[in-house]
Amino acid sequence: MNKTIKFILFLVAIFAISLIVPNFSKAATTATDESSLLSAISSVSDGETITLQNNITVTAPIVIQKEVIIDGNGYTITGSSDWTSTSGNQTMFTAQLSAGKLTLKNVNLQNGPKYGVQSYDGATVILNNVSITGFRYGGVLANGGNVEIIDLHLGYNGTTANNGIEIAKGASATNNPTLTMNGVLTSDTTENVVRVAENDSLTEFTITNTPNTTNKVVLTDNSIVLTDKNNNVVAESSVPDKVTGNADEQKVIVTVIANEQEIRFTANEGTMITADLVSSHIVLEDNEKIDGYYTSADYTTEFNFNEALNADTTIYAKISTVEATVPEEPVQEPEPEVKDETPKTGVENYLGLAVLTIILALTIIVGMKRKEQN
Repeated sequence: MNKTIKFILFLVAIFAISLIVPNFSKAATTATDESSLLSAISSVSDGETITLQNNITVTAPIVIQKEVIIDGNGYTITGSSDWTSTSGNQTMFTAQLSAGKLTLKNVNLQNGPKYGVQSYDGATVILNNVSITGFRYGGVLANGGNVEIIDLHLGYNGTTANNGIEIAKGASATNNPTLTMNGVLTSDTTENVVRVAENDSLTEFTITNTPNTTNKVVLTDNSIVLTDKNNNVVAESSVPDKVTGNADEQKVIVTVIANEQEIRFTANEGTMITADLVSSHIVLEDNEKIDGYYTSADYTTEFNFNEALNADTTIYAKISTVEATVPEEPVQEPEPEVKDETPKTGVENYLGLAVLTIILALTIIVGMKRKEQN
């Protein structure tokens, strides 16, 4: 009996410990300031989450060489105006080498001397519900590493020009950079939302678009292009001649000129497009219609929709105004005469007969009086 009681007490103790240990773990993986954030990054095991409980100001770059998830819980991490680091890497967060995997979610990054976050030489950075703004060099740097976008908003990052996501390869990096689009990417500006750097080390990079992504990043002959869910061009920047981009699909840009409208969207290289596809991108007024599609602004040669597109193409849509038609007034037919359907009672006939009888009687009486006088 005593052994049974001891065994039951042992199980209860194990259960109690299992409840207590997660609480200690949770307390060790929260952060309220720079010091506790650095301590948590140092102490957590691979794959664990650090949750912010306050806005945090950091004064130096943070380098991560393990798998860490930082849940900002809606708070903001700001680079201090008293930035103290003098090392070459001045990025706020860097996931470094193949062991480095940093997931940032539900957090705002703002202000810093270089980049907001970078993946360096084989490391991976995943951005989910993240906003980045106010960094002097750029928002995100894929520096020989892998960047995955699930939900990212970019404010203005850069000095003389915006620099949202930069694809690059430092001199010491051995891996080629990759960018995976797996959700939504928005930006306050359309300049250089995604940009390929021109340096001696970068010769090749890879772009991947998952089936469920809203925004795509695609390649044309000499450009890297961000599109929306309807393949409209949101932003475009050139790719250096010596750099080769690998992508699941090669695209061409179709530019449609329709009066004052200029619409740009992408299509698969080597495929044909349809007039219906082009018209779906044109906004018409109620009194406008499309008369045809042409290869030049003078509307002399019709565009051939039976030819595959192998280069960027411009199509001119001829728009005309439809005269408004005034509906004719309907002819007013005369109203038919209303026939008196009231049943006749015979009173009118009797009245006429009575009058004639009275007249006849008076005539006879007058005649008789004259005869008597004579």
